[in-house]
Amino acid sequence: MPVLESTAMPFTVRRAVAADVEALFDIRTSVTQNHLSREQLAQRGIDAEALAAAVSSAPCAWLAEVEGQAVAFSMIDLDDACLFAVFVRPAFEGQGLGTAVLQPAEQALFAQHARIWLSTDGRERVRANGFYRRHGWVQVADLEDGDVRYEKARSRR
Repeated sequence: MPVLESTAMPFTVRRAVAADVEALFDIRTSVTQNHLSREQLAQRGIDAEALAAAVSSAPCAWLAEVEGQAVAFSMIDLDDACLFAVFVRPAFEGQGLGTAVLQPAEQALFAQHARIWLSTDGRERVRANGFYRRHGWVQVADLEDGDVRYEKARSRR
């Protein structure tokens, strides 16, 4: 397991497994922007059983840990070419952890797709918009309820 270092602290990034499901929920429900409760996630079909099945079936989620504490994760829908989630516990924002979990997610998606996408809250004050733009994502559409669609193309080498 490689140790990556931000300017603030050492951390590890690894593939999430079924045993990490509660940690993924803890991170997801800790955020202040785009917050959803466990009940709201369940209404969208995201419950512990579904999440455990997803992470067990294919590489689709990556977890960053600081001193053994799960603090950030990313998740993809590989079949749909979609970056589904990047979340960081509020106390750990701005320390490179979002970028650290974004990278393996993008690599996995680009291994099978030339163009990948995500959707997020489109309001300018939402930090996710700046994060994705800084990482080369381009807004391509306005969606319902104020969301936006971003896309990113595989770089040519």
